[in-house]
Amino acid sequence: MEPATEPLVPDQVVRLRVDAGIATVTLDSQPNRNALSRQLVAELGERLDEIESTAGVRVIVLTNAGPAFCAGADLKERASGTPDSTPMVRVLERLMDAEQPTVAAVGGAVRAGGLGLMASCDLVVVHRSVTFALTEVRIGVAPAIISVPILRRVAPSRIAAAMLTGEPFDADEARSIGLITHVTDDVVATTAGLCAGIIAGAPRAVAETKRLLHRVPGLDRSTAFGEMRALSDELFSDPDAAEGMAAFREKRLPRWQ
Repeated sequence: MEPATEPLVPDQVVRLRVDAGIATVTLDSQPNRNALSRQLVAELGERLDEIESTAGVRVIVLTNAGPAFCAGADLKERASGTPDSTPMVRVLERLMDAEQPTVAAVGGAVRAGGLGLMASCDLVVVHRSVTFALTEVRIGVAPAIISVPILRRVAPSRIAAAMLTGEPFDADEARSIGLITHVTDDVVATTAGLCAGIIAGAPRAVAETKRLLHRVPGLDRSTAFGEMRALSDELFSDPDAAEGMAAFREKRLPRWQ
């Protein structure tokens, strides 16, 4: 999926465009189908650095240029040198832990490590034609690092066959097991609608909602109710809540702080 035109930097394989509160990060290493080369992973980290230092970003969109979202590891690079997956781990952590909601807008095939990038995002919008495969076992390795974000979305029994066989599966199957959230014929329009909905909410309220989506499932019930009661009371006392309720009464758009 190719977003709106943005400035090109020679030899750059990950591009960033920030517009109206939306930071769009585009994987653009088309000759190797956006494989996870050292350069691509490093530049992805750099673009996330830029987003962190940019005021007013409300949503991060991760997308692709060309016919593939991500082909997984760059096997030519992996065939030589000492393996070091630390930069990849850090990128996945940053996508998962970003204060802003993250949306993967997937317009092409996804293989192996690409599923980890995608699964690290909060929302995953996929074109109906996209296929997926966890091909690691077929080259003698395991989907080790990417299992962390994937198995936080999908029950092990629902994705065991894909991991153990490397067989491809389609977008409808990916949605049925919980790996992705949206299947569409228009990735750009669906993503834009989700971004607009996120931006319509109060910034802190959206950030706290993202945080609780990750945190509450891991808490015991008593702790969860205790933490969420405190959060609810705090947010209802926040100026944004007063503004939001006033806007509702007055039938106007809220003016968030």
